[in-house]
Order: sequence, then structure tokens, then C-alpha cells
Amino acid sequence: MYIIGSILVSDDVTDEHFACNLTACKGACCWEGDYGAPLEAEELPILEEIYAAVSPYLTDAGRAAIDEQGKYVRNGQSTDTPLVDGAACAYMTLDATGTAQCGIEQAYNDGAIAWKKPISCHLYPIRVKKNPQTGFEALNYDVWDICSAACSRGARERIRIFEFARPALIRKYGAEWYDELAAAVDRP
Repeated sequence: MYIIGSILVSDDVTDEHFACNLTACKGACCWEGDYGAPLEAEELPILEEIYAAVSPYLTDAGRAAIDEQGKYVRNGQSTDTPLVDGAACAYMTLDATGTAQCGIEQAYNDGAIAWKKPISCHLYPIRVKKNPQTGFEALNYDVWDICSAACSRGARERIRIFEFARPALIRKYGAEWYDELAAAVDRP
């Protein structure tokens, strides 16, 4: 385990290999599971603010789910994106090949909004667990069989999880933090 500032990084995040392989999984992480994407408290007002610009990118079913459930839902201890019929994220769309796309990210890529997408989606397969008593956050690898092709690709291309998630880690913690992690991992 590495401790960079107040962030605990599991060895799996630094040692295991991963590189998304959307041609194999078609973005199944966007429609599999029991909950939507975890959201951070500071992301909730952002979703409220950008929704009008994002809405045209969503499916009719996604918009209907958001109209019914809200732009986010509370699930016990977490707040998540809503789901369509208990399955796909309400913000998910499909491209011509049947691969999941994020309507929020599509709006971002088109310049309609300035926020890329929820950080939990950007960081995946890393999951953040916060400990409010200590102020520490723990970064762990969320092992999921639907990502087996990503693990194989990462191993083949020798891309470790933290390297794959570099843009997201920099977005969340900053370049200096990421450089410190990379230096600690590569230190003999």
C-alpha cells in the first residue's frame, strides 16, 4: 500500500494491469450492477446545473427515468445516478455499434458543458472509499468479471491500473499528487 498525502492506494491499483477494451465489453459497466454511478456531494449541484444541456444527448428512457427519480438517487450511504428499469445508467446512450456512451461526456466533448462526467466513472476500475473519521480516502481496484478483456489488454500492453486512470487521478488529486504516486511505485 502507498500513502500519498491523505490518500491510501492499494497495491492492486499500482500492480494489476487494466486498459478498457470497449470492443469486447461494449461498456457493460454502464448497464450492469445494482446501482448507478456513485456521485460525490460536490457533483450533485453540477448535475442540476448542466442537466438542460445534457438532456438532448440522452435517450427517451433515460430522460423519463430522470424525470421520475431525479438527477441522482440516494441509496443508503451513497448517492448515485438513476437507473432505467433497474439496469442501465439513465445518462447512458448507445453508439451505432451498440457500445455504451455517456451522454454527459458527449455533451462535454461537443463543448456544451465544461464537466466531463462523474469522477467515479472517469476513475473506473478504481473505487474511492472515504473515512470521515480519519479524513483518509482509500483507492481500491473494483474487480469485476465483465472487465476480463480489459485486464487481458492491460497485461498485453503492460498498462497498470493507475497508469490507465492517470487523467482521472490527475483530475481528482492533481498532477503533483500523481507524479508522487508514480515515483513511489517506480522507486526500487
